[in-house]
Amino acid sequence: MTIYRCGAVPDRFDTMVRDGRGRHHIVDIHAHMGVPAAAALAQPHFDPSRDPNARYTSPASQAVNRRMAETIRPALTTVEAKLADMDRMGIDMQVLSPAPPQYYYWADPELGLATSRLINEAIADAVARHPDRFAGFATLPIQAPELAVREMRRAVDELGLKGVEISTNVDGRELSDPAFAPVFAAAEDMGLVVFLHPLGFSHGERLATHYLNNIVGNPLESTVAVSHLIFGGVLDRHPGLKICVAHGGGYLPAYSGRMDHAFHARDDCRGCHHPPSHYLRRLYFDTVLFDRTQLRHLVEVYGADHLLMGTDHPFDMGESDPVGFVRGTPGLSERDVDAILGGNATDLLCLDRTLR
Repeated sequence: MTIYRCGAVPDRFDTMVRDGRGRHHIVDIHAHMGVPAAAALAQPHFDPSRDPNARYTSPASQAVNRRMAETIRPALTTVEAKLADMDRMGIDMQVLSPAPPQYYYWADPELGLATSRLINEAIADAVARHPDRFAGFATLPIQAPELAVREMRRAVDELGLKGVEISTNVDGRELSDPAFAPVFAAAEDMGLVVFLHPLGFSHGERLATHYLNNIVGNPLESTVAVSHLIFGGVLDRHPGLKICVAHGGGYLPAYSGRMDHAFHARDDCRGCHHPPSHYLRRLYFDTVLFDRTQLRHLVEVYGADHLLMGTDHPFDMGESDPVGFVRGTPGLSERDVDAILGGNATDLLCLDRTLR
């Protein structure tokens, strides 16, 4: 069994390899890959009523999504288009994770495992073809925890992937459900990064228009999921778990004071050992924020060593100038910028430090 023990991000990056322009390896932690073969396998069994992303999207937003899907298809599914976009954005390496609509948590265990294997093998193939440009996160049939752990180990030991991407709930079940404890235990034991990425808000009846189920719902969904992980004691039981939350962690990192107050004020808010903000300082966040004041706030409160550059490529809600966004954030030191742009990801994921 492969175990990644790179540990937390170190205080210094003096050993980071620099290129001739004096910069560190630039890594995109948040980039997606779609796998048509898995979609073809799952589609005959798909029930839109069990998918909040489909259920809470208005006809107008669905029409825009269909146009977007055609536009981004090459960059979502082909390595060549990804490489061209990476070169344009100044990115050395992307960590490919499954496109969220391909979680397939609604599927029966056998179908969930089959689609997960197809997706993980496609990502591993992209990595094998361009190991200097890509790393990968696996998807899991987490609705069947025993199968999920087995596929996690296969994805790491046999396919060489660096972590796992999971959604913020499992077909409506909270991640704090004891049934999923073996998945978190295995990820902790193997030293893997768990990339937490939502797929719309699970109760989005009021968010169907104006694409609110993505704009507002995605950060809200992450906020709820992380709250359950904290108050449900999951982060107490797995102190070594390394979680990176998409979209800057949702709303929680900027509004944790109310949770801390509840922890001190109410008996029913003490399912965790410490105030909730204690656990937030153990998490990592990507930079898909679109507002430099928010990025600066995260750096000031949680430290530059807990931020990792991301794009959400190739979706329209992604950041098109991720390097410029980080470099243009006021108040960041050169060390902060280097860490966020690639140093942190390199250390967390044990990436090759040799630049192309």
